[in-house]
Amino acid sequence: MKQTISIQLFRVLQQGVVQLGGDALSQVKEYVISSQTPDGTFKGKNGQEDLYYSLFGWMLCYVLHVPVDTRKMEKYLHTIESEKLDLIHYAAWIRCRMLLTLFKKGKMALFLRLLYKTNVRTLDSFRMIPHDDPASPYTRFIYLSLLEDAGQRIEEKMEILQSLASYKVAGGGYANRKGSLTATVNATAAALSVKGQLEEYQQQEDIHYLRDIQDSTGGYKATHLTPVPDLLSTATALFTLHSYEVKPAVPPFDFIEAHWLDNGGFAATLLDETSDVEYTFYGLLALGSCR
Repeated sequence: MKQTISIQLFRVLQQGVVQLGGDALSQVKEYVISSQTPDGTFKGKNGQEDLYYSLFGWMLCYVLHVPVDTRKMEKYLHTIESEKLDLIHYAAWIRCRMLLTLFKKGKMALFLRLLYKTNVRTLDSFRMIPHDDPASPYTRFIYLSLLEDAGQRIEEKMEILQSLASYKVAGGGYANRKGSLTATVNATAAALSVKGQLEEYQQQEDIHYLRDIQDSTGGYKATHLTPVPDLLSTATALFTLHSYEVKPAVPPFDFIEAHWLDNGGFAATLLDETSDVEYTFYGLLALGSCR
C-alpha cells in the first residue's frame, strides 16, 4: 500500500525532530506551546484564530509530542462551515479531522479510517481554487492529497498525468499557468509529487532539474527571478527530492539553521525577524528531508 502524502510528511517531520539536539528540541517545543491559543488552536498572521495555521500547529504538536486538548480541537472543527471553505482551507479541515483521529485513537485507528471513504466535496464545487485553474499542478497536488486523506480512490489517473504536460516549461520544471516561460519550485514540486503518487517515484529529467536549480547557499528561490531563497520553497524542493531518493546538490543544513530564530521558531527568509508555526513546520520538514 503506497503511503499517502500526509503520511510521508509525518515521517519526514519526525526525522527532522530526530536531528534536533536536546536544547534545540526544547526550544522548538516551547515555541509551539507558546503559539497556542487558550482554545488550543493557532493564530494566523492577522493574530486571529486560523484553521490553516492550526493545521501546521497540530502537526507540529504530534511530532513534537506536545499535548493537545482533543475536546477543544473537536469543538473548534465542528464550528467550521466546511461548505463555505475554499479548496486550501477545506483540505486543511480534512487533514485536521484526520489528525483528530490520530490524537484521540492512535495510528491503527487512523489506518482503519483511511481504508474507508469519507465523502468530500468535488473539485468543481469550490469557488476559489489556486490560480483559478482546477488542472494546475498545485491544485492537482492539493486535491489529490485531500482525496488520499479521505480514503478516496484517485480516478482518471492518465487524464491527470497527461494534463500536467500542458504546464511543463521548456528547459525544465513546471509552472502553475499554461504557456508560462518561467518554472516555479512550487509547481515543479507539486507536479512531481502528483506523478510520483500516481505512477512511481522514478528518476526523470524534472527531478534532476529541481536538484540542479538549488542556490549556492543551499536554499531554493521560488523562481529564478526571486531575489532570495526562502524556507517554504527549500522545504518543498527538499521533500520532493527525498521522495525520489535524490540528494540535494548543496548541503542545506547551514541554510536551514540560519532561519532558526532565538524564540525557537523559524523565519520565512533571512530578511525576516519573525516566525510562525507554518515556517517552523517547513524548518523541520527541510531538516528531515536531508536525512
